[in-house]
Amino acid sequence: MSRIGKAPIGIPDKVEVKINGSEVTVKGPKGELKYTFRKEVKIEKADKVINVSPAEESTAAKAMWGMSRTVLGNMVTGVTTGFVKTLEFNGVGYKAAVAGSTLTLNLGYSHPIDYKLPKGVEAKVNKNTIEIHGSDKELVGFVAAQVRSFREPEPYKGKGLKYIDEKIIRKAGKTGAKK
Repeated sequence: MSRIGKAPIGIPDKVEVKINGSEVTVKGPKGELKYTFRKEVKIEKADKVINVSPAEESTAAKAMWGMSRTVLGNMVTGVTTGFVKTLEFNGVGYKAAVAGSTLTLNLGYSHPIDYKLPKGVEAKVNKNTIEIHGSDKELVGFVAAQVRSFREPEPYKGKGLKYIDEKIIRKAGKTGAKK
């Protein structure tokens, strides 16, 4: 039995859930999300609760049970409160700016990097942090990982882009020749 899969998902006010076979649409104040689940999982809606259960007694159905419940729970959370990933940049002359749906980064290269944000994702820049907001948890994490990949943190001085809660293991560097 999946402990995660057994837990029902509460539907808050202002959230509308439509189940059409294996496709689920969740609509709320922060947007609308659609996901097509596998046939091994059965999704049922009753009043203000969604229940997920395996459709058959196979290993594949049990494996997909907890994951499907978590994805559905993240969809409901995303359309109500949304998700945020925060990146921090350190380095001399490193800058970031947002203009419309384009994130412009100056990260020590000879040219600025213009990153077009996908639909449903927004970015905010505060001093040396970049906040990436959205209702789709997977998309927010993907965009944050792509932005971080432009200049990953290096272990000697810590320059680069890193997640706000990420710890960088620092190296000592060279020591002078001993006489």
